[in-house]
Amino acid sequence: MALEFDTLDPFDESADNLTRLRGWADATGRAFHQARLTDEGFEVWLAASRGFEPRIRGAWVPAGEFGAGPVPAATFISFAGELNTGAELLPLHMISDVSVSPSHRRQGLLRRMMTEDLDHAVAEGRPLAALTVTEGSIYGRFGFGPATWRAQVEVDVSARFALPGVEPYGRIAMLAPDTMGTLPRDLFGAWHRRSRGSLSRPPHYDIVTRKSWDWQEQAPDRKLRGAVHLDDAGVPDGFVLYRHQGWDRPRTVQVEDLVAVSPAAELALWRFLAEMDLTDVLKASAPVEDPLTWALADPRSRRLTEVGDHIWLRVLDVPRALEARPWYGDGEVVLEVADPMGHAAGRWRVTARDGAATVTPTDDPVGVHTDASTLSSLYLGGVRTRTLADAGRLRGEPEQLTAWAAIADGGPAPFSRTSF
Repeated sequence: MALEFDTLDPFDESADNLTRLRGWADATGRAFHQARLTDEGFEVWLAASRGFEPRIRGAWVPAGEFGAGPVPAATFISFAGELNTGAELLPLHMISDVSVSPSHRRQGLLRRMMTEDLDHAVAEGRPLAALTVTEGSIYGRFGFGPATWRAQVEVDVSARFALPGVEPYGRIAMLAPDTMGTLPRDLFGAWHRRSRGSLSRPPHYDIVTRKSWDWQEQAPDRKLRGAVHLDDAGVPDGFVLYRHQGWDRPRTVQVEDLVAVSPAAELALWRFLAEMDLTDVLKASAPVEDPLTWALADPRSRRLTEVGDHIWLRVLDVPRALEARPWYGDGEVVLEVADPMGHAAGRWRVTARDGAATVTPTDDPVGVHTDASTLSSLYLGGVRTRTLADAGRLRGEPEQLTAWAAIADGGPAPFSRTSF
């Protein structure tokens, strides 16, 4: 059966379009095992969607066929953002809510939507695309590769918790999340501008990802709490949003969002959380390597329960993307990239000098050969050249691989506090 593909306009108030938008939202909820939308839940979703001008695509069973209706068989959404490469803020194509109904698997729906959407990203002049994944085996075929990682941590805040070398700093103000206004967005923006691997947060982030709306309960989130840290001059320099999980032991606080513009403010927020009454354990997403571990009197009181990939990148414009990232040595390598989708395919001379690079097409002999997925993983420096070469993902003579490592490897580990 040939499905009907369409792009929906979230600003179109016609009854037919609103019905299809609700069906689209119901399809994504079904795919990710969320509760069915209430009328209020749909209004929240629609307001959030209108806040960032997304491209909402879907595939529907044609009218007259059994199973036809407003709920599509496949969904896909994308929108504009930016990535901190470590050298500049680069335009980014962000992809989310990708789903195919179990009844329509392996019919080429994902490939068609991804191909069309990446073509759209190129036409919009976005040199990189990004997404997060639920299954690690799907997106490599489209040129995506894992580029940032994060840890799930548990912090024992019983008598073991102490920060002996950290002086008390500033003060804490308790605020309900819905009274914080633009403060979380402003503080995140300051952190984002100095943090390699950070992705911008779209305007709907407050509703969708900070969970002011509970999608499972289909009601306002009444359990989320908030606090702001102020420096010694009374200027806000960090915030935290958290949720207490109840009185069953171990009494646990789930940290939903913690952002600070300095390490001192971040450690002050951890101390605030650790000193709350009726709390035994803090759970959070965090960088794999974190100053908190080294500030603790007992480093084992911060335990990694999981380490996994987070942001997957896809290089679309090789010269523009590579020239926008930092470089860590002087040298020159001819890089060849294989890309069945064509966007990153080619042979490029990469010449690095004084922390920057020029990238030009060439027909000279290849020094290092790779594919689009591997180049995308390498882009932010979250994985080293030697590791990828040992895995067979980078190929070349040893001296050429060494030359590439000398110019490409280095800098802080990339980390993103944005999920989407």
